[in-house]
Amino acid sequence: MAAGKPDITQLGKQVGIPESPEEAELERVPNPHADTDYVARFTAPEFTSLCPVTDQPDFAHLVIDYVPGKWLLESKSLKLYLAAFRNHGAFHEDCTVAIGKRISGLIKPKYLRIGGYWYPRGGIPIDVFWQTGMLPKDVWLPEQGVQPYRGRG
Repeated sequence: MAAGKPDITQLGKQVGIPESPEEAELERVPNPHADTDYVARFTAPEFTSLCPVTDQPDFAHLVIDYVPGKWLLESKSLKLYLAAFRNHGAFHEDCTVAIGKRISGLIKPKYLRIGGYWYPRGGIPIDVFWQTGMLPKDVWLPEQGVQPYRGRG
């Protein structure tokens, strides 16, 4: 790593979408405010994966909140990682929890939660929530802001 520059391989370069989530390279950068507790949020309102049985597309609105420790999640690598699910077959629960676990394993946040708000297929919406760690005292964690599915009502 060059002095003052994070050791990242994708930001600032033309990089294609990985073939699968397993092949995607998530990257992290040092947290310049590691002495301060705060929440960082990523929102992916157009997440797509495939049903592992029918190969039909599934769509979700993902919200990822975390309180970083020493590391931040690099956003371009996250975008490419999430895009790799477009041709990946997995159930809603698997996608949501696997994303949370992969991010947590890389950046080791003090707290992380992911909300997967899946659009209905077959008439049933499935919302999936996963978290790890404890929210530090006095940290403001806003609601995720995604309304439960209500149909046309």
